[in-house]
Amino acid sequence: MTVLTLIALRFIQKEFERIPLRDALKIGGVGALVAIHWVAFYGSIKMANVSIALTCMAAGGVFTAVFEPLAFRRKIDMKEVLLGVLALVGISLIFHFNPKFKWGIIVGIISILIAVVFSIFNKMLVGKFSAKTISLYELGGGWLAWTLLLPVYWYFIPSETFLPQGMDWVWLLIMAWFCTVLSVNLSLQALKHISAFTQNLTLNLEPIYGILLAFVIFQENKDLSPGFYWGFGLIALAVALQMLRITKR
Repeated sequence: MTVLTLIALRFIQKEFERIPLRDALKIGGVGALVAIHWVAFYGSIKMANVSIALTCMAAGGVFTAVFEPLAFRRKIDMKEVLLGVLALVGISLIFHFNPKFKWGIIVGIISILIAVVFSIFNKMLVGKFSAKTISLYELGGGWLAWTLLLPVYWYFIPSETFLPQGMDWVWLLIMAWFCTVLSVNLSLQALKHISAFTQNLTLNLEPIYGILLAFVIFQENKDLSPGFYWGFGLIALAVALQMLRITKR
């Protein structure tokens, strides 16, 4: 749905850009990482719950603080590392006090690790191609990669239902148009002006409002121990401190 929507928009707006096959494969490869990240993220929700999966996103801070300087050959900012470690300590507390969500936390951390890698690759791409071109070829690559991997997935995780039913189509269209087409373009535009670290730590705001919504809609607060709130408090502190650093700059 997303890819077909983007193709239609590019032709209507006369912004469809043909790029060399080699570049298309590179961007499509990053898109494959995006697809795997999504599968791992939703897998984390299934193995644990929405709150746990969203909290794992905070691990992105420490991963990006180390990987981004290595990728762009610049000095590691120890303040960024310390903020990332603070968030990681918060996740460790949640892990310790909520052992029943162990696999959900592990898969969630794998998900955000993949997200950090593709955000760094995106940073390398935004200077060469427009955000709209990148989003189209990335999502197209993700679509193709996951289509090829789907039989393998179904072999290990069989499913009785293969096609969306009823209101599923409405929610999928909302996810395709608003949560993907619009948000991916905004994210790529933002990378032209901020570091991948800042983007990922800013995205840690998502667990804050996402968890509140999970409490209201799914009453997940009934399933979480006090240790979750201590860990979440450390994560929120890391986000607040980074926001203060950005504001000061």
